Amino acid sequence: YELSGLDCNCSNVIFPCVPDAYENARFLCEQYYLTAPELQVVSKNSSTAENDKDPIQIVYVPSHLYHILFELFKNAMRAATEYHIQEDTIPPLSVMIVKGQEDLSIKISDQGGGIQRRKLDLVFQYMYSTAPQPARSDIASAPLAGYGYGLPLSRLYARYFQGDIVLNSFEGFGTDAIIYLKVLSNEANEMLPVYNKTATKVYQSDVPVNDWSSPWMTNQRSISSLTRL
Repeated sequence: YELSGLDCNCSNVIFPCVPDAYENARFLCEQYYLTAPELQVVSKNSSTAENDKDPIQIVYVPSHLYHILFELFKNAMRAATEYHIQEDTIPPLSVMIVKGQEDLSIKISDQGGGIQRRKLDLVFQYMYSTAPQPARSDIASAPLAGYGYGLPLSRLYARYFQGDIVLNSFEGFGTDAIIYLKVLSNEANEMLPVYNKTATKVYQSDVPVNDWSSPWMTNQRSISSLTRL
């Protein structure tokens, strides 16, 4: 990857990435459902070092941010479209972008019926998906959902530079997906998974380890250890 601090285009990645990711996700959604929700964007610059009318800019890797937004837009579009498929109109997706002193927050809100609270932890597991497995086809078109790695990888990208992705669900109404990114590039240090040669013996045993890249697997190892006592 190109170092974000040395790429002059990386400081202005927010607003170019949002419409790009939305349009590409919308293209896929329209291929499957022949319709897609519209987009509404609201932004606020609350940084005391800048004017509230200044454009929101941070130093970040554009490809990382695009991937995160693209996956979240796909999920939001599928949920909203399927939930309102029998209605004349589909409620639009709402995006709020706020820059604070330490964090830049991007909230993507849909009215797709939400997720049951007991399933919120499952959606960040690899290979878990609420969509059916995509059928194999010779047609060169990307599936909208179904492989179960979009959200886990997106959160991995966000956490790589000290950010995060949080889901807030309102079952029966919709879901808010919030992306947190560091405003200051000197605070966005690489956060690598706990794995190296000296940690191999830990992964080969039942001793739990706090591995932020896959907390579910850590919990499973803990449960496995307790059941053997």
